[in-house]
Amino acid sequence: MNKNIAHLYSIAQKEERVIIGLMSGTSLDGLDVVLCGISGAGTSSTVKVHHFETVQYSTDFKEDVLSVFSKEQVRLERLCLLNGWIGEQHGLMINQCLQKWGVDGSEVDLIASHGQTIYHSPKRLHQLDKFGNATLQIGDGDRIAVTTGIITLSDFRQKHIAFGGEGAPLAVYGDFLLFAHPTENRVLLNIGGIANFTYLPAGCHSDTFICTDIGPGNTIMDAYVRTYFPNQFYDEDGLIARTGNIQLDLLVALKEHDFFKQSFPKTTGPELFNLSYLENSIEMAGVKTINHADILATLNKFTADMIVDAFLKTMTTMEDLVVYASGGGIHNALLMEHLKSSLPKVQFRDFNTLNINPDAKEAVLFAVLANEAIAGNIIKEQCIQGVPQVSMGKISFPY
Repeated sequence: MNKNIAHLYSIAQKEERVIIGLMSGTSLDGLDVVLCGISGAGTSSTVKVHHFETVQYSTDFKEDVLSVFSKEQVRLERLCLLNGWIGEQHGLMINQCLQKWGVDGSEVDLIASHGQTIYHSPKRLHQLDKFGNATLQIGDGDRIAVTTGIITLSDFRQKHIAFGGEGAPLAVYGDFLLFAHPTENRVLLNIGGIANFTYLPAGCHSDTFICTDIGPGNTIMDAYVRTYFPNQFYDEDGLIARTGNIQLDLLVALKEHDFFKQSFPKTTGPELFNLSYLENSIEMAGVKTINHADILATLNKFTADMIVDAFLKTMTTMEDLVVYASGGGIHNALLMEHLKSSLPKVQFRDFNTLNINPDAKEAVLFAVLANEAIAGNIIKEQCIQGVPQVSMGKISFPY
């Protein structure tokens, strides 16, 4: 037997596996690196986070990614080069974290890498009869495995698409396995570049269970700040937006897109919600002059309003709903104020009460997907009917 396969088999038999989860979102803040101990599999899974760090990306790194990110036309040479280079860089970042934490690479069983999303193109967006759903993440898993010496699982979204999904959101699997509760109606809200949520009704025996993208989270706000505020990549804490006024005509125009009329579940990305979308909305609203702060104030409220609208459309009551929020948007105080004031009957609780750092949550979920691929079974619980029942992740050996 190939010794890598023998090693993988032995990992699958272990009572607890040590797995590194990686997440790099569309906001390009940095690489989230989480070191987990995962026991069991399926609904018996338990996770303990041993270490977590976000390795900040340099300005040059961000600019390299932005040169190919969410663009219909790119230099193919640059895209080809970045695929391997990002994999190597992520591997080096893992090695740095392990050294900092005093952990030897031989103690780690697996790495689960989400990769860097470059383009997300569900059929609902491209509308080309010949083609189905598609998405592309770069950061080659083989480069990560060779750089770290650790078996790596990557490219999780492709199997989801192969079985009829849109490649996102994948949070549904880990959210269900880790956070379903017998008596509490939970919403796991993630506000990244795109906002999405998983609704877990108490006992998780309900046809109202849903996991879906909502629309823009931070993506348009971040793109606007990068364009008009040199050396800034986001509106920290919503401070710029707080100095502006919400322009109601623009807010109405931002909400007019057909995407918001489509049924749930659905996916989207910055390929739709970008500065061109903003410019078209400004023109539609007939706004002649508007300052930067007012635009950011309006975009902030737009994100909040569409999250609230999605909740109202998909959940029968707000009375006993508990929301656990994660993602970069939770650090935007103004955005969270909008949400809480618009949903006064909803309880917002700190994600740390679930023993997971909210900034680490997505990286943890990919570690769980890797654990399921190696040690678990295809999830066939009744409450998640309608999502592909698959094992995801391509395996890269270090030698």
